[in-house]
Amino acid sequence: QVQLVESGGGLVQPGGSLTLSCAASGFDFNVAGMSWYRQRPRKEREWVSSIGAIVGKTYYSQSVKGRFTISRDKAKNTLYLQMNNLKPDDTAVYYCHNPTYSDFWGPGTQVIVSS
Repeated sequence: QVQLVESGGGLVQPGGSLTLSCAASGFDFNVAGMSWYRQRPRKEREWVSSIGAIVGKTYYSQSVKGRFTISRDKAKNTLYLQMNNLKPDDTAVYYCHNPTYSDFWGPGTQVIVSS
């Protein structure tokens, strides 16, 4: 069955960096478009970034463009989100997502940006 397991979250100071990982299984990762979403405290889950299935074209929300980088390692079936220059407003639970399985969400990984 589909499995998405996020990791790499933690507590970081403003201006710091983190790299999130998402181990994927249960579907053909090599041909899957993948996304990162986040849910900030007391807010709805929101889209952060996506990467295309074949060519790997990337897309970012305005709030993270220029600071976050999405990438994937098809040999490892792993999706990444490199986050630089983190801000307190980036505090959230981060989720990876395969839109083909729209109702499936992993447990997420918590990111706290605070001094």
